[in-house]
Amino acid sequence: MAGLTPFIKRFLPRSLFGRSLMIIVTPMILVQVISTYVFYDRHWDLITRRLSGAVAGELAFVVELLAEEPSIEGDEPIFDMSRRHFWAELTYRPGDILPNETIVPSGLLEEKLTRELNQRLSFPHRLDARTIERHVKISVQLPNGVLDFVTTRDRLFSSTTYVFLMWMVGSSLILFAVAVVFMRNQIRPIRRLAAAADSFGKGSDAPGFKPEGAAEVRLAASAFIRMRDRIQRQISQRTEMLAGVSHDLRTPLTRMRLQLAMMAGGEDAEALRQDIAEMEQMLEGYLAFARGEGTEQAQPIDLARLLREVTNDARHSGRRIVLRAEEPLTVTLRPNAFKRALTNLVQNACRYGKSVEVAARLAHGQLEVTIDDDGPGIPPEKRADVFKPFFRLEASRNPMTGGVGLGLTIARDIVLGHGGELVLGDAPQGGLRATVLIPV
Repeated sequence: MAGLTPFIKRFLPRSLFGRSLMIIVTPMILVQVISTYVFYDRHWDLITRRLSGAVAGELAFVVELLAEEPSIEGDEPIFDMSRRHFWAELTYRPGDILPNETIVPSGLLEEKLTRELNQRLSFPHRLDARTIERHVKISVQLPNGVLDFVTTRDRLFSSTTYVFLMWMVGSSLILFAVAVVFMRNQIRPIRRLAAAADSFGKGSDAPGFKPEGAAEVRLAASAFIRMRDRIQRQISQRTEMLAGVSHDLRTPLTRMRLQLAMMAGGEDAEALRQDIAEMEQMLEGYLAFARGEGTEQAQPIDLARLLREVTNDARHSGRRIVLRAEEPLTVTLRPNAFKRALTNLVQNACRYGKSVEVAARLAHGQLEVTIDDDGPGIPPEKRADVFKPFFRLEASRNPMTGGVGLGLTIARDIVLGHGGELVLGDAPQGGLRATVLIPV
């Protein structure tokens, strides 16, 4: 049974709309199939058998009356009575003999009528339901000739069968249309909630979103709005706090720099100047990591142009940089934040490698940017650690050789803010490959 589950799932609808319709339609189809079977087996079968029995009984009555006549002229009163009361045309062919052949019944109606005739008639007979359109002809071999009994096919079946089927199919189509409209209205708020969550994950506030739909959907939408407001409030509080921290820390550093400027030169003073410069660089890195770009709005940008700006700035380091980007390459991003992430990745590649290759393309519904270098790379077991704040592969604390330890952290934070992913792997040149994947 467990092995059948994946096989069955392949044929099930994947969307909530499709599965909801299946839940509604499947029982309706089963009820109709059962109703049709019961109707056919009970009602139609019984009515058809009784109608066939009535026609066979009328013919048997006529045959028994005529069999008692010493001679049949063809104009007996029974012929006229049958026409008026049985809606049947009687014709007598004196001296004729039925051909010695059997016609196999081809339908349910013929089968039931043949069965009834066999039970009620003791004379040889032959049923023909094909020669005369919309009529049935029954020929009976009498002692001195053949009696033809012709009646309409309408007397052998009930029209309620077709009425029942038409009403059943028509009502099913109406119910299915109502179910489709109803389910679309129920699914629409869920789609809007998913779109709002996706938009917020890519950096947009989705200001026009409001709860609607069923109570459970409204509850989920209200929870999403509260979560969005809490996140935005926390980002705002963090930015305001860091602005104050930046001001408070820069003031004593400025005083220290002024005091060193008035002091006599020496090795100690130069060491203090380097320490102050290092502290300012670290402070800028800390603030850049914590501040982020949460207030910047996403907008369509030419990514190829942005990549040219980043690579042109990085060429000042003296490294060989190759750019391969599809043009035009227009995507919706937060330009300043995304430029900072790309700059951090390219500078990281230039710091450890002599040759850097940058490529960008749109594939499978997402933006893919790769930065390859020919440096020493990062061991696979360390690739998860390098995204931790202030983590450095280099053992020394010199920011000129190993940085502060926030470059990859800031880059991944920005990429995640766009709803994307930053993946580290092996470059074809033997160094590190950083792949940025952003849904578009």
